[in-house]
Amino acid sequence: TAIATQGLTSVVSVTNISVQEVQNYFGQFERNGREQVQLQETTSCGSGVIIYSSDSELYMVTNYHVVEGASTLSVTFVDDQTYEAQLCGYDETMDIAVLKVSIDDLSSDTLSQISVVSIGDSDELTVGEQVVAIGNALGYGQSVTTGIVSALDRSISTDTGESTYIQTDAAINPGNSGGALFNMSGELVGINTAKV
Repeated sequence: TAIATQGLTSVVSVTNISVQEVQNYFGQFERNGREQVQLQETTSCGSGVIIYSSDSELYMVTNYHVVEGASTLSVTFVDDQTYEAQLCGYDETMDIAVLKVSIDDLSSDTLSQISVVSIGDSDELTVGEQVVAIGNALGYGQSVTTGIVSALDRSISTDTGESTYIQTDAAINPGNSGGALFNMSGELVGINTAKV
């Protein structure tokens, strides 16, 4: 419970609003025989972790696939207050991205309830060690699950290449992507990425 209480203050919900092309099924073809395509706004959710605070900006790490194609990004903090966020940079191959929010935009109430995560060393993890996952599971808001480290250096092939991961049996659902994996000292040791 202590890890959950502290961890929830450093984990955020990330909302991605994007515009995608979809087929128009009601008027399937234009007069010239081409398929009709229309633009549709879509919303998807994920998680993020507050990793650094400067004098003017608050920085969060998430998965690249959580923010990919966004026209608007927002983050919701532990106090349920939502603020617009900007994408600072990303590495598509590593499926990692960094967001920022201006500290001047945050209310004093929000600032008093959030914290920067304490970062641990994932190289020190051992198989069988307990871990805690916190994230925005299924887009319903923050949830906490626990499990063990099932394997280390687990290789998985993706569209962008092959990467190695920490495997855990902590329950992970859509929306947990970009959320935190904590060791039993309450330190961030991983970013939840994929459910296989």
